[in-house]
Amino acid sequence: MFGIILGLVLLMVLAYRGYSIIWVAPLTALVVAFTGGLPLLDAYTNVYMGGFVEFTKAWFPTFMLGAIFGHLMDYTGAARSIASALTKFIGADRAILGVIVGCAVLTYGGISLFVVVFAMYPLALALFREADITRKLIPGSIAAGSFTFTMTALPGSPQIQNLIPMKYYHTTPMAAPIMGIAAAIFMFGLGYIYLRWREKGYRAKGEGFTEPDNVEKAKEGDVEVIPPHPALAILPLIAVVISLNLGERFIGRPVNIIEALLLGIVLSMVVGFKNYKGFTKSISGGANGSITAIMNTSAAVGFGSVVKTVPGFKVLTDLVLGIKGSPLISEAVAVNLLAGATGSASGGMGIALEALGDKYYQIALETGISPEAFHRVASLASGGLDTLPHNGAVLTLLAITGMTHKESYIDIFVTSLVLPVLSSIPAIILATIGLV
Repeated sequence: MFGIILGLVLLMVLAYRGYSIIWVAPLTALVVAFTGGLPLLDAYTNVYMGGFVEFTKAWFPTFMLGAIFGHLMDYTGAARSIASALTKFIGADRAILGVIVGCAVLTYGGISLFVVVFAMYPLALALFREADITRKLIPGSIAAGSFTFTMTALPGSPQIQNLIPMKYYHTTPMAAPIMGIAAAIFMFGLGYIYLRWREKGYRAKGEGFTEPDNVEKAKEGDVEVIPPHPALAILPLIAVVISLNLGERFIGRPVNIIEALLLGIVLSMVVGFKNYKGFTKSISGGANGSITAIMNTSAAVGFGSVVKTVPGFKVLTDLVLGIKGSPLISEAVAVNLLAGATGSASGGMGIALEALGDKYYQIALETGISPEAFHRVASLASGGLDTLPHNGAVLTLLAITGMTHKESYIDIFVTSLVLPVLSSIPAIILATIGLV
């Protein structure tokens, strides 16, 4: 147990200090192996790399195609076209709502969170300027729409955090729709209320919009971009979501996320055909960008593979499974803690489910609790403590918006950490009374 705790603490501290998890994870895994009495070379070459390679093999196509899809939607101007139309429809006087909804539409359509940050920032800046709202609230608004309910709660989401539990619980992306929608309403509603309260507080102090300087902005690319009409731009997003969740009705079998993303990629090139000169560069950029994401998550899963082989893991498992009340509570605690330790929603969930997924599935079968409930709780919990200050998406969001942790992290903390953690409560209550 001491070795497991020491390894987790080291992993979290080193990640917080900005060191790459690609080398930090195997190093801390060896600490766990050493204190657990495992042969170090075997622990690295077989156990750690076994978990690493298995996750990469299973999920690399999804990571790569998702990144390519996001890059094409960003490059062709389709993402900005959709977001701009939404924010204009909602109105500048509701700038915060416009940013949240714009981010939500893009992420629910399968676009990477990182790409959404780049696509939405220029629009958020224009809306906040017109509404005279301080830029300090832009990171919290983007986080509320991108890092929360569309990532983990809404049934049918093509985001990886909603797909990973399928392997362990034999479910679909639509798992536990009632639980998911309730949690989504909780996060969206309270997040918007909180941000409006913060806006009024800044106005009362006389603090409004100030022009940014030396802020990194989204790049248009090397060629002139002609964005498609919003009605056309949204078609690839609709196609991904519908094919993933309703495709079985048309072709007689479930549609794999790989097939859904390929369809989205083809359609994004069709609707953005005027910008064909940059397609190759955009596809290459997406493919290259996916490498770091899959390597980071696989490294975290490899760490978990070592953890579950040491003798102390049985003690840890007994502690987690022994938490009083519903086993859904222990699952939420386990996933949250590991997501926080790794600073990664998918990484923390990967560790937890790789280690405990089979046990929870057996518990579901024995107790009569729907495996879909375990799927939804695991997904919700992955989006809680993951957004601690060392999270990669948080660091990217602050860098793009030109804000510091001191200026804006409190809003990210409330909207994408506190509220997502609490959202598991209504979801678990609904599962307990049989509303899944």
